[in-house]
Amino acid sequence: MEFLFDPSIWAGLLTLIVLEIVLGIDNLVFIAILADKLPPKQRDKARLIGLSLALVMRLGLLSLISWIVTLTRPLFSVGDFSFSGRDLILLFGGLFLLFKGTMELHERLENRGMEHQGNKGYASFWAVVIQIVVLDAVFSLDAVITAVGMVNHLPVMMTAVVIAMGVMLLASKPLTNFVNAHPTVVVLCLSFLLMIGLSLVAEGFGFHIPKGYLYAAIGFSIVIELFNQIARRNFIRHQEHRPMRERTAEAILRLMGGRQRHQPATTEEASLTQAMPQEAFKDEERYMINGVLTLSQRSIRSIMTPRGNISWVDAERPVDEIRIQLLDTPHSLFPVCRGELDEIIGVVRAKELLVALEHGMDVATFAATTPAIVVPETLDPINLLGVLRRAKGSFVIVTNEFGVVQGLITPLDVLEAIAGEFPDEDETPDIIADGDGWLVKGGTDLHSLQQLLDHHELVDREEDHASLAGLLIAQKGQLPQPGEIIDLPPLHFQIIEATDYRIDLVRVTKDKPHEDEEHEA
Repeated sequence: MEFLFDPSIWAGLLTLIVLEIVLGIDNLVFIAILADKLPPKQRDKARLIGLSLALVMRLGLLSLISWIVTLTRPLFSVGDFSFSGRDLILLFGGLFLLFKGTMELHERLENRGMEHQGNKGYASFWAVVIQIVVLDAVFSLDAVITAVGMVNHLPVMMTAVVIAMGVMLLASKPLTNFVNAHPTVVVLCLSFLLMIGLSLVAEGFGFHIPKGYLYAAIGFSIVIELFNQIARRNFIRHQEHRPMRERTAEAILRLMGGRQRHQPATTEEASLTQAMPQEAFKDEERYMINGVLTLSQRSIRSIMTPRGNISWVDAERPVDEIRIQLLDTPHSLFPVCRGELDEIIGVVRAKELLVALEHGMDVATFAATTPAIVVPETLDPINLLGVLRRAKGSFVIVTNEFGVVQGLITPLDVLEAIAGEFPDEDETPDIIADGDGWLVKGGTDLHSLQQLLDHHELVDREEDHASLAGLLIAQKGQLPQPGEIIDLPPLHFQIIEATDYRIDLVRVTKDKPHEDEEHEA
């Protein structure tokens, strides 16, 4: 037992343990990849059998050191190459790794494993075990030859192999779960196996490749993959802080090809985008889906009918004037106010108010029976839908924090925000095609405009403006004059009609894509 107190023995033991673990990692990774082909209940069993066989093989080979030494003697020659038993084993093992690694890599690159997730076909248990046995034989020979070359004491070699295999057995399940949960890591590991297989074939032909080069390449690749995993995890963590509704909306819009975002698409979104071209959705469908998904991102001010366009009944006016107003206006609902719009008494239907006037009822008294529903301008559009349901076909009044009326919203306004404009008989559409451009009213909602122009950078959620006029005034810093042109590449806005107080009409043109210009040239 004196050799146990020899420092060189302990140094050799520790060094050999480290080397055996390093040499066994590639074996363990490939066992993890093969075990993934089995049903979940059989994977642990296959992994334990594989590692146990590897331990038995290595201990058995260590017991046959004299035979291991004879494997280096040449058996036959082909041309300038002479082959020993060791060379043949390395050559066979290298070819096996190249073949198996190529097949596994091809299967993952072709994404065949994802085609039938609901009814996945698993490999035979013993077929996988046989492959693991062959793999163990190849890697065990390399590990045993390394041990024989480093230490001269058989007990030390066996102890190092047992300890190394014990460490690998403890780390096998976490490593297997990690490898199989990260597709990029699987591809990286298969690339390592191809590189190791190539080195084994080269050694079988007598060309020795220093292990340091292989380990340096593998280490460098692992560091790069580590950075990739950290970046991906940070991206996912950042995405989790964003509302689920917003992330889902962006994902669907990317799949439709209707919106470009700075965030990169996931692998699943990219594959679905290629399989589902934009022609899969008609323009009307894309417009409506876009409108639904972006509804929560809009403000009530971008949906409502603004204060200046509200038709209201002044209860203090003569009855005859009120009757004429009701008959001459196509609207069916009116807010009834006392002297000014901010003094709302209630909401009436034109037909019912005309009947009440015929019976001599007081306008204010009649309107007070149906009080107006008032909401703040800060209300979320999604919550607005519930308020409109309670209104039962009527409209809601929008006010600011001081109680000043800002506008009103009807169910039709929400529908127009989703499906596009439905102009009344007495009004013209907000956007009209005009040659190679569009004539747009100043009060046009920016969301509707950017959907039509397929340019998704007009709306800035941090800004307060919701109309085209508000955008142009913010860009100019003051109210622009007729004839002025404001450029927001690739869009150009020419002021056609404007007063001292507002922008009435704008002509919008858009630069042609470079591809179209080259095609025309």
